[in-house]
Amino acid sequence: MHFPPEYKQRKERRLLGDYILELNQIDKVYGNGVVANRDINISFRKGEIHSIVGENGAGKSTLMKIIFGIEQPSSGTMKYKGREVRFSGSQEAINAGIGMVHQHFMLIPSYTVADSIILGNEPRKMKIFTDYKTAVKRTQELSDQYQFDIDVTKKISELSVGEKQKVEILKTLYRNAEIIILDEPTSVLTPQETELLFQQLTHFKETGHTILFISHKLNEVKRISDRVTIMRNGVDKGTYDADKISLDEMARLIVGREVVEDYSHLRKEVSEKKNILEVKDISLEQNGVQILDKVSFAVKSGEILGIAGVQGNGQSELVRCITGLIDYGTGTTAVDGKDITYLNIYDKRKSGLAYIPEDRMEDGTAGAASITDNMISTFYEREDLNKGPFLLLNNVQNEVEMLIDKFSVKTKNAKQRIDSLSGGNIQKVVVAREYRTEPKCLIAEQPVHGIDIGSAEFIHTQLIELRNQGAGILLVSADINEVINLCDRILVMYEGKIAGCFDDPSKFDEKELGLYMLGVKKQEEEQGGVHCEQV
Repeated sequence: MHFPPEYKQRKERRLLGDYILELNQIDKVYGNGVVANRDINISFRKGEIHSIVGENGAGKSTLMKIIFGIEQPSSGTMKYKGREVRFSGSQEAINAGIGMVHQHFMLIPSYTVADSIILGNEPRKMKIFTDYKTAVKRTQELSDQYQFDIDVTKKISELSVGEKQKVEILKTLYRNAEIIILDEPTSVLTPQETELLFQQLTHFKETGHTILFISHKLNEVKRISDRVTIMRNGVDKGTYDADKISLDEMARLIVGREVVEDYSHLRKEVSEKKNILEVKDISLEQNGVQILDKVSFAVKSGEILGIAGVQGNGQSELVRCITGLIDYGTGTTAVDGKDITYLNIYDKRKSGLAYIPEDRMEDGTAGAASITDNMISTFYEREDLNKGPFLLLNNVQNEVEMLIDKFSVKTKNAKQRIDSLSGGNIQKVVVAREYRTEPKCLIAEQPVHGIDIGSAEFIHTQLIELRNQGAGILLVSADINEVINLCDRILVMYEGKIAGCFDDPSKFDEKELGLYMLGVKKQEEEQGGVHCEQV
C-alpha cells in the first residue's frame, strides 16, 4: 500500500479514558484505485455521543461500513472492547453489539412494529413457530423502557416519520447494541421530533451506549455531541470537544474555506412580478384516502416560494401532480398563464417547467449512463446541439464541460458513469441540467437532501441566481432552516392541506413553523384550506 508522503505521517494519539472502539491507521482503497480512507485514527468512548462530519465523498460512509462489517479495510486495525476485530459481515457486527440505523428506513409498511423489531431474531415456541405473544410483550417492554411511547401492535404504515425512526432504533436495542450508528437521523424530522430524539439519545448515553452520529446539520452536531471528528478527502482532520469548536471553524475544516449560510445579500429585486406558476384546487384521492384537498397557491416570478412539512403530508404527491408524474382528480396548473394541466411531461417542459426530483438516483438520473448523457437529457434537441437525428458532438462536449466547470462537478471526465460520483456531485449534475433549460418555473424537491454543507451552499446560490434572473422557484423541503434561509415566502402543508402561508420567513423561527408542520397550529381556513396566491 503506497500513498504520497503527506498521508504517511502517522498521528501519535495516546488512548485516554474508557474506549469501546478504536480505529488505528485505517486505509481503504477500492479495486478501481479510488482511495476512500487514508490513515484514519479515531477512538470512541463508552457512553458518549460522537459525531462524524464531512462533505459527501469525505469517507464517512465507507468508514461506517467498515465498522459495521459491510466493507473490509485495506490496512489498519480495529479494536472493539480492547480486542482486535475484523467483521466479515454486518451480522457479525450486530452479534458483537454494533447496530446501524440507515438514512433510508428499512421497514415493511404492512408489518407491525413488533414484527419489524424481531425480524430475523424471532422468539420461538416449540422451536418452530414465532411466539408472537412473547414478541409483543418483549418489544412493548423495550419501547416503554426507553420511553418511546409506541404501540408495537400498530402497522408501520400508520406511523409518523419520527415514530418509524424510533422503530429502527428499537431494532438495534432489541439486539443488545452497545454502539449505535445513526446516519442523518434528523433529516426528515421537525424541530419538536428532533428535540425528542435528542432527549432519547442523551438517555442512551447515560445508560452506557455509544452513539456515532452522522449529520450535515452542524448546529445539531454541536448541540448533541460530546466530541466531533471532522473528515475531508478521506482523511480525518482531528477530533474536537464539541463545546470547544465553533460552527464557523467546523465548517471551515469540513470544506477547506469559509462557508456562507446567510443568503440575504445575494437576493436582488426583480422588477416584473407576475404569477409564473398557478395551482388551483388540486385534489387527489388514493385508495379511498384524501391525499390532497383543494390545494391552491401561486409562485411569482423572481421569488422562491417554500413548501415546508413533515414527509407524508402530501408534498411529494403535489409535486408529482404538477409535473405530470401522476394523474389527479380535480384542479388546474398553469405556467406563465398557459394551462398545462393535461399536457404530457415533454410539453410541460416546453412550456417552461423544470424539475429537480427528490430522489436523484431513481427519478433524476440514469445511473448507468454517462455524465454527458444525463447532463443534456432535457435539452439535447437544442439547435446548436442537434442536427436532425445526429448530435453535434463537439458542441455537446463543450456544453457539458462548461457546465461541469460552472457547477464544480468533481469528475475524471464527462464520459464517466454518473453513479460513480458522490451524492453531492450527482446532485450538481441534476441542478446544472435543469438550470441550463432556462426555465420560467423550477420545482426543486429536497434539492440538498443528504449532501454536504459545501455542495448545499453552492446549489443554494445557483437557485438564488435563477430567481434573480426572474424565474419562479417552488422549493419543497423538510429542512426548516433551508426554507427560512432561502425563501421569500413559505407555505406549510399538513394532511394534504395548506396549514399556513407566511410572507416574511425572517419573522418565524423553526420551532414555530414546526408547530404548523405538526398540525398543532393552523391559520384560519377559507373554503377548504388556506390559499397562498398573493401577487
